Amino acid sequence: MSFTYDAVGATREQDRCPPGFRPLHVRTRLGEGEPVFRRAAQALLTWELHRAVGVGLDTGADRAAPGVDVTVTLAGMIKAPCRVVWTVEEPRRAGWAYGTLAGHPECGEESFVVDRTGDGTVWLTVTAFSRPAKWYTKAGGPAARGLQHAYARRCGKVLRELCGPAAED
Repeated sequence: MSFTYDAVGATREQDRCPPGFRPLHVRTRLGEGEPVFRRAAQALLTWELHRAVGVGLDTGADRAAPGVDVTVTLAGMIKAPCRVVWTVEEPRRAGWAYGTLAGHPECGEESFVVDRTGDGTVWLTVTAFSRPAKWYTKAGGPAARGLQHAYARRCGKVLRELCGPAAED
């Protein structure tokens, strides 16, 4: 199965949104310090975050890696097949992106990256570009877009909770 869009990997570049797609950029502060970064990176790279958010997740891999197929299930009914297009694991940055495959209600790419800035603050950044691919996402218009933003914000909130009390300091 191939990707449903041409700009595969474009979320790697900050502020790049291919023509005809809508951008999404949500940044959430998770906490401070190396322990928060390590915990957040682990939760992100092992799918723990996505399972904790409450979506169904079907994959044969224990960790995100390029080429890994993932099907996200929403509300137990909507299946969203994706494939991981890139990952990053560096001392101050970790994350991955997946792109949509045939059958996904949207067309595009979404990345989830945790980074620790120079002052030690740890952030989750969710970046995406998308456009509707199914009749119901087209009909949903602004409401469907609002759900994408709400999902990105929820990812940040849940990841902060997964990082525990150290993230609250």
